[in-house]
Amino acid sequence: MKVLSVYRSEPDEIVKKLVDIVNRDRETDSFALHADNPDYDALVDKIFAADQTICWW
Repeated sequence: MKVLSVYRSEPDEIVKKLVDIVNRDRETDSFALHADNPDYDALVDKIFAADQTICWW
């Protein structure tokens, strides 16, 4: 299973620990919405390529 993590803001230590738990033994990818000028076309491609998408605020 491929999991995509989408970050609305810079992840803190708690979010990082939760992401590690959720992603254990899985293929992973991530996307940072908080970056300058995020590539939304790439985000759409990543969402369709993933089996599960999790948005972290």
